[in-house]
Amino acid sequence: MKNSSTESTSLSRLVSLPVIVAALGYFVDVYDLIVFNIVRVPSLKSLGLSPEEVSSVGAAIYNWQQAGLLIGGILWGILADKRGRLSVLFGSIIMYSLANILCGFVQTPMLYGFLRFMAGVGLAGELGAGLTLVSEILPQKLRGYGSSIVASVGLLGAVVAFLTNSWFDWRTTYFAGGGLGLALLLLRIRVYESGMFEQAKTQSLRLGSMSAFFTDSDRFWKYMRCIGVGVPTYFVIGILATFSNEFAKALGITEEIVTGRCVMYVFVGMVVGDMFSGVLSQWLKSRRMAIGIMTTMTLLGVIIYLYGGITDAAAFYIVCAYLGFSIGYIAMFLTVTAESFGTNLRATATSTVANFVRATTLLTLPLYQYLKPSMGAISAGGLVALLCFAIAYLSLFLMEETFHKELDYVE
Repeated sequence: MKNSSTESTSLSRLVSLPVIVAALGYFVDVYDLIVFNIVRVPSLKSLGLSPEEVSSVGAAIYNWQQAGLLIGGILWGILADKRGRLSVLFGSIIMYSLANILCGFVQTPMLYGFLRFMAGVGLAGELGAGLTLVSEILPQKLRGYGSSIVASVGLLGAVVAFLTNSWFDWRTTYFAGGGLGLALLLLRIRVYESGMFEQAKTQSLRLGSMSAFFTDSDRFWKYMRCIGVGVPTYFVIGILATFSNEFAKALGITEEIVTGRCVMYVFVGMVVGDMFSGVLSQWLKSRRMAIGIMTTMTLLGVIIYLYGGITDAAAFYIVCAYLGFSIGYIAMFLTVTAESFGTNLRATATSTVANFVRATTLLTLPLYQYLKPSMGAISAGGLVALLCFAIAYLSLFLMEETFHKELDYVE
């Protein structure tokens, strides 16, 4: 009877309003974050750009969005530790929802880039604040499951973005994303603030400081390791999936490869992968081992993608789905980040790590584009992949285990 009551209590906490709202918030976040990857080609063509301009201008606009994520990650992370997790969840969603609605009206590439930058700034606050809130309200034995629920529900946003774009034109796809975000605000009114944060506010502490990560060497390297383990995830999303049409052509696949479909398959895989990695970490009682297994699976998938001799579209899409599954440890390394820092710096750490990982494409994408003319897409992609996995494995090897760590502490 006691076990039944305990299981019922655990289930009710996992499906509590804060967890549901964090999951739906990430759903809208992923929809609006990935929508440009999906509509990049048709939207830029409709603005009158040539195929050559679509590639170069598309990469530039994508980098503007990633730059917005970089800046927004710092801004919202600090605010979440100073003002509260909920204030960031409200402010960020208003910004990115309005920016996405305005993207539906854009007529010039320059304005398009500016609005994707603003959307990036807004999107930067969602995942970090949401996972921080969930980590703080759930007990240690449920944190892995909670992060998996948030990630799995959230990643379905990419699938819905692809389907919306399949049914409607690219402008309507933007309108739908912005509208979903504004509708979510109604649910957030009833969400309560983290008790740990409320307690931390009453103490004489430095709340939400970026400099705190750079003034202490142990804290700095712990922060860098949290970023490092996530680097392969956005190599797959930002390069292999986003520029899948280029890789398919280099592989000699004659059938048309639709980039938006590759992105969708990657995110479908991530839905399952994030749920799997959360359960795996609970079963192994180790975050590090779960991340290590998923990273190795990703490495295997990248090798097959680039050097496996794929010759037809169906096999290519299957590999994209596998890669999505294998990088389904995004919520896991962000949970590790939340578990690695005290309450007064936790949201800053989680939000900035999430977006610094996303923004690694600001380095990997230009490197890939620089190497591609002389080496070709396959070799350039392989070299960038080698760098990404070297950073990830080194970071994982040096990372501390946080599975059993209690979070009610401050720096």
